[in-house]
Amino acid sequence: MMKRRTLLSALAAASAAAALPSRAQQSHPKIVFGYTAVTDFASVFVAAEEGYFKKRGLDVELKFIPLNSTIPAALQSDSLQIGGPTPSVFLQAVDGGLDLVLVAGGGLTSKTITGFGLVARAGSGIKSAQDCVGKKIGVPGLGAFLHVTFRAWLKDTGVDWRKVNFVEASFPQHADLLRGGSVDAVVSADPFMSRITESGAGYVASYYSTFLPENNQTIVHAAKREWVAKNPATARAFREALVESGGFMQQAKNDEKVRAAIGKFIKLPPEVLAKVQVSPPGPVVTDTQLGYWTRLMKEQDMLKTNIDVAKLIAR
Repeated sequence: MMKRRTLLSALAAASAAAALPSRAQQSHPKIVFGYTAVTDFASVFVAAEEGYFKKRGLDVELKFIPLNSTIPAALQSDSLQIGGPTPSVFLQAVDGGLDLVLVAGGGLTSKTITGFGLVARAGSGIKSAQDCVGKKIGVPGLGAFLHVTFRAWLKDTGVDWRKVNFVEASFPQHADLLRGGSVDAVVSADPFMSRITESGAGYVASYYSTFLPENNQTIVHAAKREWVAKNPATARAFREALVESGGFMQQAKNDEKVRAAIGKFIKLPPEVLAKVQVSPPGPVVTDTQLGYWTRLMKEQDMLKTNIDVAKLIAR
């Protein structure tokens, strides 16, 4: 933790020094940025609220996207200039032929985070990985972070994930689907997970996420390679803003402001906002982090090609 905080502080200082008036005065194209309703986008929310984008002359419009799996298509159609797919959604899009690259990263995995997990319908009797066999489980994006990591957990516990029926369901639908009996469980995240448990519609059967290795990206910020090639200064400025934002987030005194920024963009009520866990920021993506995801996805037969991760990160 200390090493990460030190690195972020050093990067923040470097990016602040780089943001000289001459750069801030440069003309940058408008960026429509696509995000989903999770706290892993906190560094982007903070950058918007604390003025780190404006400081660098960036005009960034934040646009809510209900399903993470649709972000690559929105990038390809130019509805978004930068968007935050999960690493698995990004890699599947690249594997499918989309020419996308990463300009920055979002949140990081941590064994201290219990803000997402398997939430079973009240009365379902689901208590373990084995209990999921033959059940219908909703995930907020087929092939996205929660889907892939949940299947990895099933595999690690000796359960064949192919014997589980997965259906795609956005976070806001989870509570209603459980109440109506349309699904037996959902792989969900806060604040939606907390709302479900507090209402009595379901219970947490497993905080399965705590088995994941630490410091791997949960969200990555992607753009078309063509757009980055035409706007390299803009892409760098966007990443620098998130580095500075990450440094801000690491300071305990700023916790209230960080939570306020999250609440503004994913509409959390005060009582939920006060308790929600925030993933550590990881604004700079490394080859090692992306390589972890390619290995995990190959184990699940999700990739058809051999991907050179070094070519997928804008430097």
